[in-house]
Amino acid sequence: MPKGVSIREFARLEGVSDTLVRKALKLNRLKAFDDKSIDPALVGTAWREGNAKGANPSANSSHPVRSSQKVRTAPAIDADGDGSLADAAGRLLDSGAVAMVDYATALQNKENYLALLRQLEYEQKSGSLVALDTASAILFEEHRAQRDAWLNWPTRVGPILAAELGLEADRVTEALTAHVHNQIAQLGEPEANFSEREG
Repeated sequence: MPKGVSIREFARLEGVSDTLVRKALKLNRLKAFDDKSIDPALVGTAWREGNAKGANPSANSSHPVRSSQKVRTAPAIDADGDGSLADAAGRLLDSGAVAMVDYATALQNKENYLALLRQLEYEQKSGSLVALDTASAILFEEHRAQRDAWLNWPTRVGPILAAELGLEADRVTEALTAHVHNQIAQLGEPEANFSEREG
């Protein structure tokens, strides 16, 4: 009886998960020996092409897989229905806008982007990352609160200052109000550049 390899070793040689190999064995797309080992000569054969939805027929590293990495401007797909989807796909491939990479690189790219998404989700849920709209709204509200506090300041301080200096309260309040308005006009609106991070 020929010697086979384990399910894990077969999956490693094929470049797929051992779960996919077990599923193929269960669906009789792969045949195992009596000792549950698999013939290594089946590596690279078409056993994956009939797998159920979700299985990747391009899992072998020798098969190219489309990747969005290094994407150039792609030709537009006819929205009015003049061309078929196959024609649009052909134009897309012919334009070179889609880079062809092997399965291992495509899988690595996918996992890297998933890890980045998980990191963003974690930072958002932990409170160390906030949405740009939220940050802008908070900045606007803080600026408005400070502006309102300064606009109300002359009416609170003017009479006290006038009493200390022996002057008319209305004239002192008017003078303070004019100076505060000038200062606020010079300060202008807040400018926040959230795109640059200070390190």
